[in-house]
Amino acid sequence: MTSVRRPSTLVAGLALGSVLMTACGTGGDAASDSSDGKLSGSITFQTWNLKNEKFTPYFKDLIAAFEKDHPGTKIKWVDQPAEGYQDKLSADAAAGSLPDVVDMGPEAAYTLAQAGVLLDIGKADPKAESQYLDKAWQAMTFDGLGGGTYGYPWYLNTGPSFFNKALLTKCGLDPEKLPTTYDQLFDQAETMAKSCSDTTMIARMPAIETFGEYGVPLMDAGGKKFTYNGAKGVEFVERFRELYAKKGFSEEQLNNLQTKEVEEFKAGRLAYLPGSSYTLNDLKETAPDVYKNLAIGPRINNSAPNMYIESLVVNATSKRQALATAFAKYVTGSANQLVFAKKASVFPSSAGSLDDAYFTEDDGDPATVVRVEGAAQVKKAVVWWPPAFSGSADSETLREQIAQALLGKKSAQQALDDSVTYSNERLDANG
Repeated sequence: MTSVRRPSTLVAGLALGSVLMTACGTGGDAASDSSDGKLSGSITFQTWNLKNEKFTPYFKDLIAAFEKDHPGTKIKWVDQPAEGYQDKLSADAAAGSLPDVVDMGPEAAYTLAQAGVLLDIGKADPKAESQYLDKAWQAMTFDGLGGGTYGYPWYLNTGPSFFNKALLTKCGLDPEKLPTTYDQLFDQAETMAKSCSDTTMIARMPAIETFGEYGVPLMDAGGKKFTYNGAKGVEFVERFRELYAKKGFSEEQLNNLQTKEVEEFKAGRLAYLPGSSYTLNDLKETAPDVYKNLAIGPRINNSAPNMYIESLVVNATSKRQALATAFAKYVTGSANQLVFAKKASVFPSSAGSLDDAYFTEDDGDPATVVRVEGAAQVKKAVVWWPPAFSGSADSETLREQIAQALLGKKSAQQALDDSVTYSNERLDANG
């Protein structure tokens, strides 16, 4: 359920022409919504990686309460594994069998909305906007698709920076002076490289959202073209190139993904880890020696911290669209968001929910500190990942191009030019 970036393989499945729009959603009834406005019938609600001991009771109770409030309705809950989820969405959309209400992030939603599969709730339910944080609603509003809003915001995730104090001290840094900007992070990483050959501050190349955090303009105002190859983007890659030249990280680390970065931090070989709201407990359980030496600071940024968002989208072809819309709003309503956020260690996107004492009162416990500071950070955070940026094709191309620059095979400018050209050509081809 974590809001990691999911590979965008949807385009291949949907680019065969128009999606089979004549095949409707998987709601079990042949009839359409009742003409008297009363909710009735059955729909299918799909989540990913949430049917387990921790969350199954929550969703069963949630659905039972909705069905009790709306006699004559039936919500069929299905859950898909994280692995292959994007492929499953692609196949279902192409076959016209996408569930009525589906859990997904902006990237997947953008691709499906582009194919005409998702309901524009900005048009269908414009009053809903006031129920959510403006930044959450805007994250599901796609400028590149005419400004439509294609999902009810559900939960948000952001987190602090974690540092290994023992490694900082060992390598000549003051653990009481943690970096808060990328400039400070690079400077401290260079100091660490001079003092320690077996430890690094950074273990992964920049991703598109970190470009945003550095202050790089990612797209044009209309959301039609990528622009991260400007002067600020080149400056960012140059800082990585300089750090690599000073042995601030290894050639092997050029290929690191997020999972490898976490592994190195847990193994005590990495001093800095950008985390999420549930990283703390994971470190406590799986890396107790590192946990004992943790220092926690705000998420590194030069502009605004990044956050991720998950939403519930509605199938535009659902035969029970009114029921699907009502259920999606119910799940993402303030009361239910608050309960889920507490259980899942995430943050609610509903307006006013972050003012709850759970997110504002600090009792000094490390988990509470992370939660309260994370909630405050949400108010400043931005969903930097452009929904039109593919988590597989574009991300891999960007990483490969930056690696070429760091290895001296091309300039930082050329690397970003090539990456932007690829992304824009892909965007044009799929538009």
